[in-house]
Amino acid sequence: MKKKVELLAPAGNLDAFYGAIHAGADAVYLAGTKYGARAYADNFTQEDLVKCLRYAHLLHKNVYLTINTLAKEEELKDLPAFLQPYVEEGLDGVIIQDFGVLKTVAKHFPGLPLHASTQMSVSGVHGAKLLKEMGVERIVPARELSLSEICRIKQETGLEIECFIHGAMCYCYSGQCLFSSILGGRSGNRGRCAQPCRLPYQVTIGGRTGKECYPLSLKDMCTIELLPELIEAGIDSFKIEGRMKKAEYAAGVTAYYRKYIDRYENGEKTMPSKKDLEDLSHLYIRSERTDGYYHRRNGKEMVTITSPAYQASDERLLNTIQEKYLSDIQKLPIQMKAEFVIGNPAKLTISTKQTSEASAYEVMVSGDIVSPAQKAPITMENVIKQLRKLGDSSFTLEDQSSKESNLEINLDDGAFYPLKQINDLRREAVARLEEVMLHGQ
Repeated sequence: MKKKVELLAPAGNLDAFYGAIHAGADAVYLAGTKYGARAYADNFTQEDLVKCLRYAHLLHKNVYLTINTLAKEEELKDLPAFLQPYVEEGLDGVIIQDFGVLKTVAKHFPGLPLHASTQMSVSGVHGAKLLKEMGVERIVPARELSLSEICRIKQETGLEIECFIHGAMCYCYSGQCLFSSILGGRSGNRGRCAQPCRLPYQVTIGGRTGKECYPLSLKDMCTIELLPELIEAGIDSFKIEGRMKKAEYAAGVTAYYRKYIDRYENGEKTMPSKKDLEDLSHLYIRSERTDGYYHRRNGKEMVTITSPAYQASDERLLNTIQEKYLSDIQKLPIQMKAEFVIGNPAKLTISTKQTSEASAYEVMVSGDIVSPAQKAPITMENVIKQLRKLGDSSFTLEDQSSKESNLEINLDDGAFYPLKQINDLRREAVARLEEVMLHGQ
């Protein structure tokens, strides 16, 4: 059976992370507080990143951490401690540009999947084989390669291939640029690109100076019309650019690509509608769209020339995306069975249903002996109220796909059990279910 292509979305903050997951991303790439090539994104604190890892893994999604800047020698010593909490939480891979970073991570975390960033400029089979010998499992080839060149790397190395399918394009070869450093002292290779390629310039030829234009600003990539061809080529992961962009972009673009990838896999029509193409163009696309280098070397038709500005956004579309993907955090539906039988320990069982993606899970916890009430017995209403307080957990008793009740309670008449202890039962059961789902413990 052919492996399904991974849809990989960007997240520069928590809203973008949740939006991308809700919109159908199979994986998300993001950065912590150090070593990431988008220093001006909000990025993630350790607490938030661990939270994202746990949430993604409960939904059977992957999270990749970008440590894709060129590192200074003195920075390498702090890298293992920076990565340790994420590796312990099951980080699914790291995206790396620097060979020193690659060697350091491979030494300290031998089981952690290593991905070579596009900024490693892997442009052929020999470079890919060298990285494979160093333990790399996946490469993001130089963005300037043709589809046939990418296919050759895949066929001759067996490495996983991750390719950009949507978002901003860089004028320089795979981001290997010093222009920002020279003009403003801010290095793109250190995550601080000032984007001088988006500025206006005047070209002087033979002593004559032309009008201001944007000769270094490339149009944004959009390959949604090429999806069948790219899937058939055997690319493993489709990557959306944009950790500096808004959450509506991450969710909206992910949703449209999810729609047409699923259509292809279901054998349905995959040519995007005119409306969907227009909507994508209103999600922070510069000037016109281009399909990148898959079928061209380069060309003046890839440059914006007249303006690097984004097309006007569509407030109606943005509001729809906000309501659909950004308003609430998606939660996993669960079932509860509670027993409060006088003379027996209180019991609470929490379970999930089996799905196409995951097995069913079940945990049971018990508490103190249920006693006869001396004054006021506990009521069914009070028990229900306490058990439904799932708060900030990743679970909900509301299952829109099921008409059956997800809460079953066996409560003896005249029984007493402290409400605080019912809360404790619920908290313990939820924590145990999460651990079983994440770590099998």
